[in-house]
Amino acid sequence: MADELLTVPEVMARLKIGRSTVYDLIRSRRLPSITIGRARRVPAAALRDFIDHQIAEAA
Repeated sequence: MADELLTVPEVMARLKIGRSTVYDLIRSRRLPSITIGRARRVPAAALRDFIDHQIAEAA
């Protein structure tokens, strides 16, 4: 597999934010995700891009 898919709790742990904040980021399309059945997954590359974008905006 080319990219790792992260669960919402894994994203929460990596960003040190709450579940509702993760879902807000997904809902606002700032953090891309996919749905497999009823499971929401965030590609690790999308999370890295989100972090990089946040760092660039803060600079």
